[in-house]
Amino acid sequence: MAERSFKKEVQQLRIGAGEEFRGEGILAVTKALLQSGVGYVAGYQGSPISHLMDVLADAQEILEELGVHFETSASEATAAATLAASVMYPIRGAVTWKSTVGTNVASDALANLASGGVTGGALVIVGEDYGEGSSIMQERTHAFAMKSQIWLLDPRPNLESMVKAVEDGFQLSEASNTPVILQLRIRGCHVHGRFTAKDNRRPEFSLQQALENPQRDVNRIVLPPAAFLHEQEKVKQRWPAAVRYIQENHLNEFFDGDAGDIGLILQGGLYNGVIRALQLLGLADHFGNSRIPLYVMNVTYPVIDDEVRSFCQGKKAVLLLEEGQPNYIEQNLNTILRQAGIDTALSGKDVLPVAGEYTTAAMRDGLQKFLERHHPGLLPRLDVPGVAAAAPQMEISQVARPPKEHALVFQEHAQKLAAVVPPRPAGFCTGCPERPIFSALTLAQEKLGEHHVACDIGCHLFSILPPFNLGATTMGYGLGASSTAAFNVPSSKRPISIMGDGGFWHNGLASGIGNAVFNKYDGVIIIIDNYYSAATGGQDIPSSRARNDHRATNNPIENAVRGVGVKWVRTLDRTYDVKRGEALIEEALTTKATGPKVIIAQSECMLNKQRRVKPAFNKAVKEGKRMVKERFGVDPDVCSGDHACIRLSGCPSLSIKDSGDPLKEDPVAYVDNSCVGCGNCGEVADAAVLCPSFYRADIVHNPSRWDQFLARLRGRIIGFLQARRAAYLEHHSL
Repeated sequence: MAERSFKKEVQQLRIGAGEEFRGEGILAVTKALLQSGVGYVAGYQGSPISHLMDVLADAQEILEELGVHFETSASEATAAATLAASVMYPIRGAVTWKSTVGTNVASDALANLASGGVTGGALVIVGEDYGEGSSIMQERTHAFAMKSQIWLLDPRPNLESMVKAVEDGFQLSEASNTPVILQLRIRGCHVHGRFTAKDNRRPEFSLQQALENPQRDVNRIVLPPAAFLHEQEKVKQRWPAAVRYIQENHLNEFFDGDAGDIGLILQGGLYNGVIRALQLLGLADHFGNSRIPLYVMNVTYPVIDDEVRSFCQGKKAVLLLEEGQPNYIEQNLNTILRQAGIDTALSGKDVLPVAGEYTTAAMRDGLQKFLERHHPGLLPRLDVPGVAAAAPQMEISQVARPPKEHALVFQEHAQKLAAVVPPRPAGFCTGCPERPIFSALTLAQEKLGEHHVACDIGCHLFSILPPFNLGATTMGYGLGASSTAAFNVPSSKRPISIMGDGGFWHNGLASGIGNAVFNKYDGVIIIIDNYYSAATGGQDIPSSRARNDHRATNNPIENAVRGVGVKWVRTLDRTYDVKRGEALIEEALTTKATGPKVIIAQSECMLNKQRRVKPAFNKAVKEGKRMVKERFGVDPDVCSGDHACIRLSGCPSLSIKDSGDPLKEDPVAYVDNSCVGCGNCGEVADAAVLCPSFYRADIVHNPSRWDQFLARLRGRIIGFLQARRAAYLEHHSL
């Protein structure tokens, strides 16, 4: 069950030529694939292209009508290898994954694909997850495109440009027999807009036709001597063919301006931000028309020498806006200009940030520095009646930033807030079944001492932050167990590694568990099975419990683990049982059994559970059915106020409030209305032998007569006891 459904939106994919398509960038890209006659699509979900996989899954019926094969790949390497169908056959194929981390996983298959080349159009749609909002290390897809000579498209972030880029990508791939990467930034994936649609096309050459008419060209296979000829083919045939196609079909764009002695060269994906920065400087109107000429590189690799020379000729200075580092494009442009003897000054990271996301503010400041150096007359001036025309220039801070005194006041308030409001590190969701696992691990280490703990990519990575503060490393998706391989040495303390079910099926089964068995690894591996690939949006995986008409689910992780040779396996079928979890971890750390010790901790992801349960619950309540919802709370009279429960849980619903008792100086624990009734706080309190202040309350919707009778009876008994106690206290106070 993905975090978002596109069942209604995908119906727009059926519209035909001349109709207006409205929607999100991800939907537009899917429509572009169908308009381009794609034969197959595969990929692995991850921000910011998770929803592309979700759209394709929800559009399965439409894809089948067109004869398009779609599958969710086990990993990015699987997806990249899927493009092998386009090597020998004129079939258009597309795959997708999350930026550089996905490309790293797919690199072996991609390198072989790029070496041998393709016959049908092969398109790799990469979600470029870059900047402060990113969840990964900061690297650029550009480096891989250069390394393997795969053409890189970076279209302007509007629906028309992105749809055109998909169509251009297939045609460019076929014209040059080279795979193409289409880079979609976060804002492009989720931008909304419209474009005029075309008819969907069935694949001109189908997968079935390929199977019935097998073809083989040994020169496309990456083996000597063909492998050595591929490099020459890239340089002498594919590169010139790509350049010709890009120039003849005007994939890059030029926009004129009246300030013709300077210019801006920019990656297509930065276009919207650049226009906004120009607007803040008064150099572009509300329709996006710039006073400074623009050369928009919708194709960032290869760089087209003739276009660069043509744009820069006659200009005294040009500013290149290239996001990220190293400055690959800037180095390339410098070479082109100097070899051509063009003396245009090229600015780039001398006035713009060397690294980091190019926000509107960053580009605005860089533009100001560039203009101060090369065309100060374009900068905005303070125009006040009675002041001479030669009034001093306004600082950009006066145009688009708050005054300094406002900034100082804001900073002062921020410091005061920081002293009062405690930090809120990213953490597990309310009711997350992974939280009690780390509570159990914390309690086990309190008894047995600190151990080396290796983390993995996924929701469980939040365990490195307060309140758990667990984990020393994270090396990649499904590589938790692999990253402790070097610690396979005799010791009184066994290493511990964490792995999620998504990472297990992605990479961990072979590189983690299989490797541990083969090398007689003696450590502990905890596999967190929350029934979904929760970290990427809740998609189904082989071990999911859900029934899926298009996928084979309900394949237990335990069977796979035992299948590769693990002997010591324990399954915790309810992670909220903190005591049992603690006991299993202690057993794994102290047992005399040799070989890897695997604990499979199972409970459904609470986000997905709530997406499934809440609509059904609300529907039943509206229908008048008796429904019971569990809630937990803390008795303020019993709570001691030591807050150990919070330190061992960290649940967002578990907070503090004033006790209301003047004799209790410390605030007491409090469970707010976001509680989902998982019971973890009470379990932790019980496992840690804390105060018995937690209670469970059953909220009954549409109560029966028996419920109402019991409620009245309880009320009378409690009222009688309260009155008797009040009378007792009053009597003894006298």
